[in-house]
Amino acid sequence: MIIKNLENKIKLVIIVTSCVIVGCVIISVSSIMAATNMVIDSQKKIYVLDGNVPILVSRTTMDETIDVEARSHIEMFHHFFFTLAPDDKYIKYTMQKAMYLVDETGLAQYNTLKEKGFYNNIMGTSAVFSIFCDSINMDMEKMEFTYYGRQRIERRTSILSRELVTAGQLKRVPRTDNNPHGLLIVNWRTLLNKDIEQRTKSY
Repeated sequence: MIIKNLENKIKLVIIVTSCVIVGCVIISVSSIMAATNMVIDSQKKIYVLDGNVPILVSRTTMDETIDVEARSHIEMFHHFFFTLAPDDKYIKYTMQKAMYLVDETGLAQYNTLKEKGFYNNIMGTSAVFSIFCDSINMDMEKMEFTYYGRQRIERRTSILSRELVTAGQLKRVPRTDNNPHGLLIVNWRTLLNKDIEQRTKSY
């Protein structure tokens, strides 16, 4: 195309320059977006060493794993609170662990049992308490749970089985070394705790 006058030349220069600028802006924005997406994707991937072999795993958010973490948190608390041995240092250790996972309602139950001489009785009778989780019913919308379990109490001459049902809510808190799930049990209470079977040990 032959441009016959200066005005047409100026218009052509403006059009070409505008096209170049727009093209540069589009390329720059696309590059920034692509780089940002690559960084975000790379942050979701973690390498875990299995011996000397690196294995690629993907990181998930808490919202994606909240159900599993909630159940694990509840089961962990009940394990610490209800697994007891005739050893005062062990009882203090497990209770300290349990108190990181529950609010003052857990501490209130612990203090009530302590005042009634429950832990001294364990020491005196050499009883060993174990807890087994049967199921945990969860309402994730309300963050409420009901825990169903069985407690085994082994004494010198007998073994007692008890049915245990507790309930409470969960609240999100910052993750710590003592509370790895970032959850706190609140308004915790015992709904049922009754004997279901007692048998004498046979030697």
